This record gives sequence, structure tokens and C-alpha cells, in this order.
Amino acid sequence: MSTSTSTAANLTTLLRIQRDPAFPSAQLPTRGSAAAAGYDLYAAADVLLPAKNGRKVVPTGIKVAVPEGCYGRVAPRSGLASKHGIDVGAGVIDADYRGLLGVLLFNFGDADFQIKAGDRIAQLVLEQIRTPDVVEVEDLEETDRGAAGFGSTGGFGIVEDGKVVAAAATNGAAPSSPKKRRIEEEAGEGRAPLETLGNGASA
Repeated sequence: MSTSTSTAANLTTLLRIQRDPAFPSAQLPTRGSAAAAGYDLYAAADVLLPAKNGRKVVPTGIKVAVPEGCYGRVAPRSGLASKHGIDVGAGVIDADYRGLLGVLLFNFGDADFQIKAGDRIAQLVLEQIRTPDVVEVEDLEETDRGAAGFGSTGGFGIVEDGKVVAAAATNGAAPSSPKKRRIEEEAGEGRAPLETLGNGASA
């Protein structure tokens, strides 16, 4: 295999890590089992997380080169969340980012929480992505769900503009939004809904 071919393969198949000499406690990410989805991330310094919504960025002391075609998602560790109320803030690592990796931690517990260098604080999950070109269109195709948003499929009613506008369905199906109900009613009366009329047509 040529050097160029080998290098290209490494970019897509290897998670490359560089430890920063300024953090002698920095550790390489590890997986807890052969089937583990995430790589454990370790703290590279002692950090005290204040209680009741305290937050700190905890250094890992490493730089990461995410494989091409992926991004890295920094996810919480279930044990820290369930036992101590420690959660992870939003963390997306792009494949072209080469800076030090820090983990934003929140303490929602009632007591301060001490992070020690070497503690596992989060996990790095690699996820494949697609990045299609953006194109603006005049219309989007209709779907059964339509614009029904928050709560529309969870049995808590449809929320539009911050208000519940339709009760939850009792048969397990998503309730209809007001717009969808109006279209259904017009169709039942033999009138073409205005949304379906072409240019120049009249009801």
C-alpha cells in the first residue's frame, strides 16, 4: 500500500489523538467494552463544580482529529447524571477542529462536586453525517403531520404558537392540526381546499 493510500485510509478509519504537554495528566480516550458506542473522556485537571446549576469547562488535555465523514458528539455519562446530577453541555467536534478539547459540565445537584484529574467525565460518540447543498424552494410537499410540532405525536396535544390548539388523540394516532382539519372538512364538502388549487383556478 502506498503512503498516500495509507494516509487517506487513516483519515477515514482512525481517531487520531494528540496529547498536550501542558497537561501531563491527559489520557487517551478509551472504550469500556467491545460494543461500547462512546469513547470515555478523562479530566486532565482538578475542577470543582459548584452546586445548583454551576458550570465549568473541564480540560481533557487532548486534541482530536475526527475521521472524515463524521463529527464527534460529546455525550454525558449515565452514572454522573443519575447519581450526582452532572450533565454535559452542547458539544460538537467538527472534523476540521484541531484545538484542545474541553467538556462543559453542569452541576444540577445540591452539593458541590469535585472532579479529579483522571476521572471519566463524558464520552465521545462518532456519528456519520451528510452535508447536502442548501437550496431554497417555493413550497414543501405536504405530509400527514404537516406543521404539528411540540406534543403532536406524544399524546399531549398539539402546540402552535405556544398554545395547545388540539387535544391529544385517544386512539394512539397524532391529532389533526386546525389547518389539516379545515382541509379535511373542505374536501368532505366537495370543495377543493385552497391550498390544492393551481394558479388561475377558483373554488
